[in-house]
Amino acid sequence: MTTTVAPERDRAAVAERYIWKLEDLYPSLDAWRAEKDRIAAAVPSMGVWRGRLTASAPVLADALERRSTLRKEVLRLYAYADMLSHQDTRVSIHQGMTQEMTQLYSSLSAEASYMEPEILRADRDAVEAFIAAEPRLSVYAFELRDTLRRAAHTLSDAEEKLLADVGPLASAPSSIFSILSNADFPYPVVTLSDGRSAKVNHARYTELRSSPNRDDRMAVQSSYFTSLGEYRRTFGTMMDAQVQKVLFYWRARKYGSALEYTLDSNNVPTSVYMRLIEGIDRNIANFHRFLNIRKRMLGVSELHYYDIYAPLVSSVDLDYTPEQAAQIIVEAVAPLGHQYQDTVSRAFNERWIDMYPNEGKRGGAYSQGAAYDVHPYILMNYNGKFDDVSTLAHELGHTMQSYLSNTHQPFPTADYPIFTAEVASTFNEALLLDYMLRTIDNDDVKLSLLGQYLEGLQFTVFRQTQFAEFELRMHEMAAKGQPITGDALAEVYFDITKRYYGHDAGVCVVDDYIQHEWSFVSHFYAEFYVYQYATAFTASEALAARVKAGDSDAVARYLTFLSSGGSKHPIDLLKDAGVDMTTDEPLALTMRQMSKVMDEIEAILDRRA
Repeated sequence: MTTTVAPERDRAAVAERYIWKLEDLYPSLDAWRAEKDRIAAAVPSMGVWRGRLTASAPVLADALERRSTLRKEVLRLYAYADMLSHQDTRVSIHQGMTQEMTQLYSSLSAEASYMEPEILRADRDAVEAFIAAEPRLSVYAFELRDTLRRAAHTLSDAEEKLLADVGPLASAPSSIFSILSNADFPYPVVTLSDGRSAKVNHARYTELRSSPNRDDRMAVQSSYFTSLGEYRRTFGTMMDAQVQKVLFYWRARKYGSALEYTLDSNNVPTSVYMRLIEGIDRNIANFHRFLNIRKRMLGVSELHYYDIYAPLVSSVDLDYTPEQAAQIIVEAVAPLGHQYQDTVSRAFNERWIDMYPNEGKRGGAYSQGAAYDVHPYILMNYNGKFDDVSTLAHELGHTMQSYLSNTHQPFPTADYPIFTAEVASTFNEALLLDYMLRTIDNDDVKLSLLGQYLEGLQFTVFRQTQFAEFELRMHEMAAKGQPITGDALAEVYFDITKRYYGHDAGVCVVDDYIQHEWSFVSHFYAEFYVYQYATAFTASEALAARVKAGDSDAVARYLTFLSSGGSKHPIDLLKDAGVDMTTDEPLALTMRQMSKVMDEIEAILDRRA
């Protein structure tokens, strides 16, 4: 394996092949601006059907088609502005473009806000008769029936318009967090054991927390979270704004709780969320067993929280160039067929990916699939480690679901729900790990990769459920009128984290500064998002097991699932693919697989003892 060249921090010095090609969306800023002005001028036309939306099936079809077309173009405009702003969050003009798009989408929502109330004033039989009489309504049938399902939570025309007008204000907590955490926060600088200085921002923290040097890990984590803690009042105020926003919406829409309000958008029973938290609580001993294995493999007398990202096998330091990563991922997804592989290759060869970190770039990674008529994009902060290869495979799973859904579904049903989104990403990770274990014989590497699987469980199932429990507690506090402050949230987060990591039982020491970790989790600004990482992991475990076993029917069902977009509710889409998320079986299967992997690791360690 070739050692990767250290990624450039100056964006201007990054080779073009590693920078996404936003020109596929718009050739220039001027072209984007012209299109934005054209769409903005067309938005008021949505009002032409007000008061007569259900006069006839053709009238309803005309209105839905116009709204769909405008939404499609607004999302394309938004994707461009958003990605441009993420290249360097310090560029205010790009931030302004994103704000413009938030306002434009809100304006479109406001202009079309009369539609759901008017549809609901027509009875169900009339809507069904319209669907049967007008072929153009077939692509809107799922949406129309879902509107009728949520009748009790749809308000009057005036109230719906008011909620739509609140859109730009509602996005403020997330926007403020993004700017503070990515551009303005005074991140600490630490001196590493080799004498180098490192500014510990999001991207560098993600890289350095897995340093093989324990003193470096401790220094990086301590300085990072201590610095966040110094701004706990600011982070607490931002989170309070986010939680109060959700509280406003769920009460306005007459739901019983924030959880019920959020999950109902995809018709996911709240029991699925609670079943996950309760199931993980029952299986926490499995997690503690893994932490004890980590302690044994690291050879430390006392495991600390700053050890949870450390390489499990110190002699294994796998580095990969982007080209090597591409080759590995393409070969790993071979069970899904040549067409799937060819599209993954296109993502690398046609510059769908923005690969390396640079100063001011948004941290983390994501796939952006909102541009229906173009192709998805991926933002990475690639540091050349196997974890980065795994993250890249993860994001390519999202990209393939967007690509296949956009290819096979009309726009109204192309956008897939968040609940199913993480299935595609973790499925790719499962194929990647299976490929690596089949192609590498070295015991140290095998231990490292088996450990990687367990780490995936730790961070995707246990950690995200930990986050989900914390988020539930936050919203319950708000519903009871309790204060949402940085100190209050730190106390709640600290108690939950110590329980998960077995602090009081001596499994893993959770140092005091970890109480501030919650404040850097951007997903808390997308309410009740994180639990879906965990449910999706368990779903993908069940589906991937059949594909890896060579079940051709399972492959066909899975590709159909990826191509189905949002044509059904997520629970039904997954049932069609072969897994029932309303039961305990997906988590139980995952826990059994986790135990088998731990048995295998311990057998190798015992032979070496």
